[in-house]
Amino acid sequence: MDFLTLCAQRYSVRAYKPLAVPQDKLDYIKQCVRLAPSAVNYQPWHFYFVTSDEGKARLRQVYDREWFAQAPAYVLCCKDTRTAWTRRYDGLSHADIDIAIAVEHLCLAAAEVGLATCWVCNFRIPQLRQTWPLPEGLEPSVIVPLGFAADGEAVPEKNRKPIEEIWEDA
Repeated sequence: MDFLTLCAQRYSVRAYKPLAVPQDKLDYIKQCVRLAPSAVNYQPWHFYFVTSDEGKARLRQVYDREWFAQAPAYVLCCKDTRTAWTRRYDGLSHADIDIAIAVEHLCLAAAEVGLATCWVCNFRIPQLRQTWPLPEGLEPSVIVPLGFAADGEAVPEKNRKPIEEIWEDA
């Protein structure tokens, strides 16, 4: 499938089948994420692929939604503030930008191989830190549920601004 079709078909899925993520699909996704660009190629990120009952239970405590609990796997995506590039002119860390690029690579790669995802950023980070000890400098940014979309899930109509409203020649 071409990239435009992939972008049009990828959406935030909120219903999952109880099927495991096949290893070959996961391996492909991991490679795509590994190749994501980052500022100065610092790659300031770390990912946890969560399939254990105990790990999934900890993540479900910090984002308690029925649809979220259906996912057979999760990816906990963390930015590494110790290794992120910082712009010298204003001190802006690129960690948030870099993790966002990598997570979108994850979501698009998953969609390409027939898996479903959803960005989850509104979770209880202090509670996650209590139940999931992370090394110093690693900050949880996104939890991505990962699996097959439930039967009956259809690509929703995308409500996007017209191109003329977001692009202009200069």
